[in-house]
Amino acid sequence: MLTRRHLLLGTGVLALGGAAAVPGLRDHAALLVHPVPVPPHPVPTGPVGPLLSGSFASKAMGRVVGWSLAYPVGSAPGAALPVLLELHGRGADHAESFSTHHLDRFLSAAVRAGLPPFAIASVDGGEHSYWHRRPAGDPQTMLLDEFLPLLRSRGLRVDRLALGGWSMGGYGALLLAERLGRSRVAAVAVDSPALWTQWKDSAPGAFDGPQDFAAHDVLASVRALAGIPVRVSCGTSDPFIGGVRAFLDRVPTAGHDLGPGGHTVQWWLHAAPGQMAFVGHALAG
Repeated sequence: MLTRRHLLLGTGVLALGGAAAVPGLRDHAALLVHPVPVPPHPVPTGPVGPLLSGSFASKAMGRVVGWSLAYPVGSAPGAALPVLLELHGRGADHAESFSTHHLDRFLSAAVRAGLPPFAIASVDGGEHSYWHRRPAGDPQTMLLDEFLPLLRSRGLRVDRLALGGWSMGGYGALLLAERLGRSRVAAVAVDSPALWTQWKDSAPGAFDGPQDFAAHDVLASVRALAGIPVRVSCGTSDPFIGGVRAFLDRVPTAGHDLGPGGHTVQWWLHAAPGQMAFVGHALAG
C-alpha cells in the first residue's frame, strides 16, 4: 500500500530525474530529499585585513573584468605574501568570494589563530565560461597573462600559487592546476567542483560540444596533478558528488571532506576553515 511518505519520496525522486538537465532545479530537488544541516562553522567575527577591488581591460576576455584582493589581518597592501587564486562559480563574480563566502573573514580568523598569512585574489571569469577558452573569451589566458602580472605588480608572490574555487570554479581550479603542474601550483583546495564523468551529463552551456568536453576533461588528465597537494570538499547530497567520488578514486592521495550537505553556501561555509588551513600550510611549506 502506498503511504503518504512513499508518495512524497516518489515525488522527490521524480523531481530529481525531471530536473536532471537543469542544474539549478536539480540542486533544489536534491535538497527536498536530503535537507542540509546547519553549518558547524559560523562566519568569524573580529578584525579583518584590507579588502581591495578594481578592474582592468582584458584583451583575453574582450571586456573589462573586475577583481578583488583580500589581505589577512596584520598585513597591509604591498606585503609580499603568497596567493590563493579563488575561482568563482557559475553565475557569480569576483565579489562573491568575500560577500557571500566570507573568505576574507575565514582567512583573518585562521591567521589570528596562527596560520601563516597569505592573500586571496578573485577575478571575473565569465558567467558560464567554465574557466577555459570559449568563443566569448579565454579565462585561463586572462588569469596567467593579465591578472597574475597585476598581482605581482602589487608585491604579491605569484610564481607558485594555491588554486581554489567552488562549483564551476572548483572545476576551473583543477583544470588550471593540470595545465600548470607542480612547479607552479603549491596546492589545490576546491568545494563541490563541477565534475562530470561523461559529456551527456554536463550542464547546458558548460562546453561547446563533445570535443570541447574531451579536451578539458579533468578526470581524464588527473596524472598532471601528480605531486600537487589536493583537497576536495563536497556534500553527499550535492549533484556533483558522483563526479567527485570518481575524481577521488583516480586521485587516492587527495584529502577530502565529504558529509551531509548540498550544493549550497551553507556547505561552503562549513568547508572554509579546513580549506584555509590546507592552503596556508601548503603555501608556507
